[in-house]
Amino acid sequence: MRERFRSVLQGPVAVALLILAAGAALVGVAVARTSRAPSSPPAVSRPGAPVRAAAHPSSATPCGTTRRRPTWQHVVWVVMENRDYGGIVGTRAAPYVNRLGRKCGVATRFSAETHPSLPNYIAMTSGSTQGISDDADPSAHRLSVPSIFSQLGGGWRSLHESMPGNCESTPSGLYAVKHNPAAYYTNVASACAAQDVPLMSPPDLSARFTLVKPNSCHDTHDCSVATGDAWMAGFLPKILNSPQYRAGRTAVFITWDEGTNPNRIPTFVIAPSTRRGTLSATAFSHYSLLRTTEEMLGLPLLGNASKAASMRSAFHL
Repeated sequence: MRERFRSVLQGPVAVALLILAAGAALVGVAVARTSRAPSSPPAVSRPGAPVRAAAHPSSATPCGTTRRRPTWQHVVWVVMENRDYGGIVGTRAAPYVNRLGRKCGVATRFSAETHPSLPNYIAMTSGSTQGISDDADPSAHRLSVPSIFSQLGGGWRSLHESMPGNCESTPSGLYAVKHNPAAYYTNVASACAAQDVPLMSPPDLSARFTLVKPNSCHDTHDCSVATGDAWMAGFLPKILNSPQYRAGRTAVFITWDEGTNPNRIPTFVIAPSTRRGTLSATAFSHYSLLRTTEEMLGLPLLGNASKAASMRSAFHL
């Protein structure tokens, strides 16, 4: 009898029993898995919960906050005086602008057009020196030619530190009219009277194009590089923390009017889309600065700007 029962267990019945046992084991594993608590609860979206947004540009992080080139609404120039590239870039006397350059962009082969100051200002705003070779007052150079000011109509502003009144046509104290190009264009005289104004704090950046001019000490013309850098450290954060810059559609260029021979000057590019630490060895000039600004604001290219290299690709503008 035992032998007969053993033979049954070794036959088809044994196979069936093994299959049933395996099935029961699988069911037990599945139950165990479905009943086990998850290691971490799934994220739950709560009404009113704060959502982390992309970083806004500011004085702390002025560049590299977006990979996309925005539609530019504002361009700001800050123009300094009479320093060579090597007199600013990499010097201990200018710690602020050098930190800014490491955070943003530097044009390492940027040149002015000529000497002295005035023809460079006329070149950067009209695309030509207009034959000027001196620093005489507007009464000696009455220019009725197209400029970035005439292109923009009411959409520009020129802000001058220490200027005693609007569109002042004669020098006074630390204000040098030779550094105020808008005062030379007779075809924008009415606009100049309203839009070429003393620099205030905070600066008014509501115009599409703004030229900022420190006085003759703070622009390093009459005072040291360290003095100019200290002024920049106090002033530029007012631009970089402004509503216009923090909105991500404003670009700032810091340049110098002239250096010495071969007239290679420092130029810094600060924009939310400019990659941090950008260095460009492309040959640029004030005409490049004008071209780049006109392109960014959708304006026709004036004079030599049409033949100059654009800075947009190099600095992701």
